[in-house]
Amino acid sequence: NVVSIMFKEQEVSFLAGVAAAMETKTNKVGFVGGMESDVIMRFEAGFRAGVHAVNPDIEVEVQYVGAFDNADKGKQIANQMYTAGVDIIFHASGASGNGVFAEAKERKQKDPEANVWVIGVDSDQYDEGTVGEHNVTLTSALKRVDNAVKDVSNKAKDGNLPAGEMLNYGLAEDGVQLSTTGDHM
Repeated sequence: NVVSIMFKEQEVSFLAGVAAAMETKTNKVGFVGGMESDVIMRFEAGFRAGVHAVNPDIEVEVQYVGAFDNADKGKQIANQMYTAGVDIIFHASGASGNGVFAEAKERKQKDPEANVWVIGVDSDQYDEGTVGEHNVTLTSALKRVDNAVKDVSNKAKDGNLPAGEMLNYGLAEDGVQLSTTGDHM
């Protein structure tokens, strides 16, 4: 009586890549991953594919923190990327992404005209990007856990619990999407 719920991270990451490619002014974007694993590498692959679908000449810089709980290292990596001309960073790095946001917010606070953006992950991270009257969150790649749980609950209620199955939720199943919070996108 157990149902496993998985998400098609690569699909929403593709959309995040498209958003980054459409908004970059430097033609350099970045991806910060927590640890190299199948899931995070799907995020990276989808992001790269989305960026290059819009413009194959955009450079995608990729770095991994080596942890999901090292905000200091996430901040250091973001600093290096922004200094090198990256203007948008998509992170799939858990709490290490707090450092990515911190770096972007510091840069925006010092220079309100700074063109630095972060694409959040898993939940809507718009509030994380607020710095004064500005916000550095371009969008967030959402996993719609609410929709997946509702779907499985409805199946169970109807007597069709897919026990022992692994269900994969992507765009077609309303399992992933980009956030629409804020007014930049």
